[in-house]
Amino acid sequence: MQDDPIALVLYDLLKLDDILGCMVARQNMISVMPDQSKFDPQVMELWDIIKRAMDDVFGVIREYSQAGLGEMEFRLQDYEVLFYILPDTENALVAIVPALANKGLLEVEMENARREIINLMEKQENERLAIV
Repeated sequence: MQDDPIALVLYDLLKLDDILGCMVARQNMISVMPDQSKFDPQVMELWDIIKRAMDDVFGVIREYSQAGLGEMEFRLQDYEVLFYILPDTENALVAIVPALANKGLLEVEMENARREIINLMEKQENERLAIV
């Protein structure tokens, strides 16, 4: 997993103080996720609840991503879960942050990471098509 360029983007996000956990996911499935031992332990205590809530949000993402939905978030207890939808997919870059985090910097970092992931996905798709 550490050789996966998308995973490397996620590991970079985890270096930010307010990113307690992050992944690329879709409903009922995690596509790319760093080693969970890198997640903040407080997130792991609530992981099952967060995961169930995320799956519900992905129903909305699936419904509206083709209509241009770009971002979503929800607050659960002392945390916010940020969803940055990857265009033309039902996938999203997801980050778990403290509810009182300064989201200005996080929004910039998340958008930069989303763009980098989109570029990596396009590159992987182009390489796959070149092989076929």
